Amino acid sequence: MKRKPKRSWRKKRARAGEPQIITRAVTHIRLVEVNPGKLAALDELAPIYLALCQQYVHLFCTEEIPNNLRPPLYATSLSERWHRAAIMQAAGIARSWRSNRQRAYQEFLEDLAAYRDEPPEARGDPTNKEPTWREWNVPTLRETAIQANSNVVVCEPSQDTTYDYWLRVSTLAKRKPLYVPVKLAPYHRNALKDKKLNSSVQLNQREGTWWLTLTYDEEIVVETAPDAPVVGIDVGITNFITTSTGKHFGGIDQKTRERHRRDREKRRRKAKLLACLKQKEKCTRLPSTSSRSGKKLIRHTKQQINRAVNQCFTDAGHTDAQFAYEELSVASMRFKTKQMNAYLRASNLAHLPRQIAWNATKRGVLATPVKSAYSSQECSRCHYTHRGNRVSQGTFHCLACGFEAHADKNAALNLSRRIGDGELRACRDRRAIKALLLRRHEQWKHQHGLAGTPQVKRKKRSRSVPSI
Repeated sequence: MKRKPKRSWRKKRARAGEPQIITRAVTHIRLVEVNPGKLAALDELAPIYLALCQQYVHLFCTEEIPNNLRPPLYATSLSERWHRAAIMQAAGIARSWRSNRQRAYQEFLEDLAAYRDEPPEARGDPTNKEPTWREWNVPTLRETAIQANSNVVVCEPSQDTTYDYWLRVSTLAKRKPLYVPVKLAPYHRNALKDKKLNSSVQLNQREGTWWLTLTYDEEIVVETAPDAPVVGIDVGITNFITTSTGKHFGGIDQKTRERHRRDREKRRRKAKLLACLKQKEKCTRLPSTSSRSGKKLIRHTKQQINRAVNQCFTDAGHTDAQFAYEELSVASMRFKTKQMNAYLRASNLAHLPRQIAWNATKRGVLATPVKSAYSSQECSRCHYTHRGNRVSQGTFHCLACGFEAHADKNAALNLSRRIGDGELRACRDRRAIKALLLRRHEQWKHQHGLAGTPQVKRKKRSRSVPSI
């Protein structure tokens, strides 16, 4: 009799309304440099670990399926435990990369099918180009980040009052572990008070300084009632968040747009320099197109997004309400002009859905992702779906019933009504979603006695491209 193989342990995902266990991180804990020789041993270990992790990332992204338990393949001076930690970290990175790439490729196939279903006169438009697929690059590990488990790094409470914890780190020398003291700030002590730490830790090196990240699990009870009123959230570039109640939160101001424009010009100049150096082949180490000011600008934009999301959740009109936000994949989004693509990159739009989900989870608020296909083209009154309904960035005017509203508010209203929509959830692609919405429009016309009424034809307006 053959035994059944053991199933890998997985964290049980909580259902809607059930208590959720979230992992909170306490970051920016600086390692104390009591003995410079101790951190020098960690500096010697880091590049070897990073190079080994990069090898397995390339392997799992191009040749093999990510596997945490894969037997070691590459030769290294690291111990078997460190080798196993590198494999597990690389498998996690590759698994995330593969899932994001598959989602983007599926959306590309849906856009391509929608383009081929368009009438011939629509294809003749020079601005309406056929979608093209651009293959993704394998992730490159540029910064030193070690996600270590208890086999290689152990965080032990200190028995002395001078320090709070001791890190026992395995090094390249056999049976000679490294003990690094950890001194917590008052903020860190308050955050970790009476908390049970997880066994895994993360070590980051930035500008020659080592930083520690500790995590702990916390149970959050969902306090929102299932029958609470639904508030739809539409995310965008001009307004970060627009709710179905007609409120706007956040956005990129003129000063930030000017900073993004200067940063884009700087990256272009560095890219030209990089191309010239590659042709001459006189420089062995090529410069990077990124800069410290560009990274600072990205962090600034993310802080604006976080502030907008917090304002949305703490608004007085949104208390005791559940939220519906759109499932957005920015990786496959492309505009017709380079300037709009640069505007999309500057807005950091992919950070918005993640921040909304995290804020809802940590506050115990019910937030549900819904399909966002055609939410900006569908009329919230008669369900008529057409790209001509979107007159401009901020104006929505239905060609069928004449309904006018702010474009983002109309999209948020559509999203708020898609919670619990079983027919829409059963649609597998954009083509099926549009067919369903048009059927609902025909039903609306029959109910109001407007069957056979032609749609209003409107001339195309030139859309102004916002500048950064």
